Amino acid sequence: MHDSRFLPDKHAIRRAFERAVHTYDGAAVLQREVAERMLTRLEYVKVRPERILDLGCGTGHGTRLLAERYQQASIIAVDHVEAMLRFNRDSAPWWKRRLPLLNRKSPRFVCADMEALPLAPNRIGLVWSNQALHWGDMQQCVAEAHRVLETGGLFMFSTLGPDTLKELRAAFTSVDGYEHVNRFIDMHDIGDTLVHAGFADPVMDMEIITVTFDNVDGLTRDLKSLGGGNHLEGRRQGLMAPSCWREVSRRYEAMRRDGKLPVTAEVIYGHAWKPQARASADGRQIVQFRDYPRGDR
Repeated sequence: MHDSRFLPDKHAIRRAFERAVHTYDGAAVLQREVAERMLTRLEYVKVRPERILDLGCGTGHGTRLLAERYQQASIIAVDHVEAMLRFNRDSAPWWKRRLPLLNRKSPRFVCADMEALPLAPNRIGLVWSNQALHWGDMQQCVAEAHRVLETGGLFMFSTLGPDTLKELRAAFTSVDGYEHVNRFIDMHDIGDTLVHAGFADPVMDMEIITVTFDNVDGLTRDLKSLGGGNHLEGRRQGLMAPSCWREVSRRYEAMRRDGKLPVTAEVIYGHAWKPQARASADGRQIVQFRDYPRGDR
């Protein structure tokens, strides 16, 4: 059973990302780097999708990468923050915005929850999600990705693992009785979630990326610029006492190395395929019979 303190507050997440629309790209160094690494991984899988879903598209960096790589594909860009979608749309060349009927391959923008997509099942060839799944219920997001994918379709994603922001979490330990840092799901649990949802041959791996800051205030400013502050249900609702924040800063300062404060990002990458269904929608098993030539029996 979920501890409600560790569940993401969707309303708080939406408000934070609405405020961060115009600052996000300036701070999204990690997100852009991970997107480029995901794109490199696509070179090792054979997929030629007619329709692509950019799940949690944000300001559109991934949308543009996918449009450039798969120029014949139709792209649906989904985000639950309308302001992010407007920014994504407005970043396209003017002629694509003014002449959508002549440019049928322009992305379509859909404001929707990743956990309840307003899309028909079995229609998408590639679901791509970069650094977005940890803002929702992982099981439901994965189940929706499986539902909308066509048979043989690919789900490729990146998310954050539990060691992310471990320094900040340690600095906040026992300062008060509240949760101050978002929680993230272990790679092996995500793999189990993929299998449970019906995906085949999941491939998971992880890398640690360390970003450095001059001071704690620089880190918190970047998190705010990304919309990535603490959005747990168990967070403190009011302002922290100045004495508590000084204690947090003192603890973090003790971790300084080579003149910089380290910030850990545990980046999890995964991809999996949607196989042929083994049962019909009403639960009956599907059995395939092959008609062999008489001479081969």
